[in-house]
Amino acid sequence: MRRRDFIVLLAGGATMCPLRIYAQQSQRTPRIGVLLPGKPASFSQRAKVFLDGLKEHGHVEGKTIEIEWKWGHDQVDTLSELAAELVRSNVDVIVTGGTPTAKALKAATQTIPIVMAIVGDPVGAGLVNSLARPGGNATGFSIVSPELGAKRLELLKEIVPTVSSVAVLLNINNPLSQIELKEMQTAAQAMRLQLHPVEISTEDGLEDAFAAMNKAAPQAFVVLTDPILFSQRKRTVEFANMKRLPAVYFFKGFVEGGGLMSYGPSDDDLYRRAAGYVDKILKGAKPGDLPVEQPTKFDLVFNLTTARTLGLTVPPMLLATADEVIE
Repeated sequence: MRRRDFIVLLAGGATMCPLRIYAQQSQRTPRIGVLLPGKPASFSQRAKVFLDGLKEHGHVEGKTIEIEWKWGHDQVDTLSELAAELVRSNVDVIVTGGTPTAKALKAATQTIPIVMAIVGDPVGAGLVNSLARPGGNATGFSIVSPELGAKRLELLKEIVPTVSSVAVLLNINNPLSQIELKEMQTAAQAMRLQLHPVEISTEDGLEDAFAAMNKAAPQAFVVLTDPILFSQRKRTVEFANMKRLPAVYFFKGFVEGGGLMSYGPSDDDLYRRAAGYVDKILKGAKPGDLPVEQPTKFDLVFNLTTARTLGLTVPPMLLATADEVIE
């Protein structure tokens, strides 16, 4: 072969090779990592809504996308290793819920996009630079809403007008719970309510929390936003109903399981919106350019069967404002 022909052939091969590699890469099925802090059973509804949201954008698990699921099983100390495993698996984007899981992922990667379906104060937690311009590799949906604490106490007062003592169940390690508690304490002063904060740090601490509430003898209680408490909603609801304590929870999953009432951001809506952010990122959007959005839909849910069991009557005007009433 003449030298000139060899050079032309070599140049042509160099030109075609990147095109061939690009074609192979473009055909690769996108891979989504999901890290949730609880158990599959306790987060099944959120997972379903997220998958439904992906389908709305044309992404079907097992067909057009692959999903690698990781579960924290309510053990905060396992989150760092689970986050590292997702990073090593070379996924294209990671979806999570809750501040502890988001922080574990941010510590594990500064490059893979992270979509936080539910997060407390992402700026205060150091996850983003600002809500409008997150920067970096994380974005999502913050559920910090100043009026939530006051609204939950107002609901208790409407259903139990004589209430004066309220226990507040929270996870001491969750920054969002601390924010909610501070806001609730301000509202309680104006409403002349005495609050009894009851703290947990792990799932095993729930029994101690129940013992502390027994000692405080409150007339009602509020459960503040936390993934561990969400996973343990069955035990929490059983305790409240056994003690005949009117309680207000942060997500409707508690009420579906027998809780009296809930008021908070719609977790279904947030996980569906998270699927929309995943779609944008898979199409080339940078997470740092997608603003952290706040809740636009709040759910007020009542369980009338539980109300009757507790000897309570939900005022008709209040029922008329409910998003869902469980008979």
